[in-house]
Amino acid sequence: MKRKPKLGQNFLVDDRARHAIADALGDVSQRTVIEIGPGRGAITEILAARAGRLIALELDRELAPALALHYAAQPSVEVVEMDVLKADFAALVPEGGTADVVGNLPYYITSDILLKLFAAGSAGLLSRAVVMMQREVGDRVSASPGVRDYGLLSATTQMNAQVEHLFTLPPSAFSPPPKVYSSVLRLHFAPRFVELGVDPAGFDRFLKQSFAQKRKTLENNLRAAGYASSHLTASWPEAIPRQARAESLTLEAMAHLYRALTASAAA
Repeated sequence: MKRKPKLGQNFLVDDRARHAIADALGDVSQRTVIEIGPGRGAITEILAARAGRLIALELDRELAPALALHYAAQPSVEVVEMDVLKADFAALVPEGGTADVVGNLPYYITSDILLKLFAAGSAGLLSRAVVMMQREVGDRVSASPGVRDYGLLSATTQMNAQVEHLFTLPPSAFSPPPKVYSSVLRLHFAPRFVELGVDPAGFDRFLKQSFAQKRKTLENNLRAAGYASSHLTASWPEAIPRQARAESLTLEAMAHLYRALTASAAA
């Protein structure tokens, strides 16, 4: 079957890599695993023999039927022709349980898929994920405050999951080879909203406002978002420099500022 460039298809062909990705999920013999974009089944083949239940979501109208036919005699494997962004994880996950996720995320919708996974993780539907993405995106996802790569995607991810960078794959691990390197990350879904005393919707909006213009200071970004200068001055914690940029602050510091601004507005 021919690759469809518009679907961002670069098929994993490195045998060592596909086993390493499957191994990174750990023991899944009693687990439901949701595979995003199985493609030609490089990882599917391994997980089909390991997972208690495997649900493969494939958008390609040729690949999906071929995979379904291949696993037709294996009741523990279900292949669904579906766009993962339209998937209802609540309907896929066992009632009262959680699922794990694995997948090679298409480069052009990586952020959208991650947000989808975070929502499912916050709903208590997902436990962990082993996902592959463009190295530059992986660097942003796993970056720490104070480094250049740290930004909104970093903060959003780390509010929702613990991130482990596992390994990097060269273009030669795929067919056809992409023009970029790929990183494999493991995410343990563990939302921090309750721990940090912030409401999810409000704090997500606050993060977007804080990182709106990377060259601007945090205070200027918030002022541009509609916060009055007097409100910022009255609520600003002493521990945060007034000239600080959002990318220099920890999530704890950002949550502190958000709580102070929220409390001041409610007073």
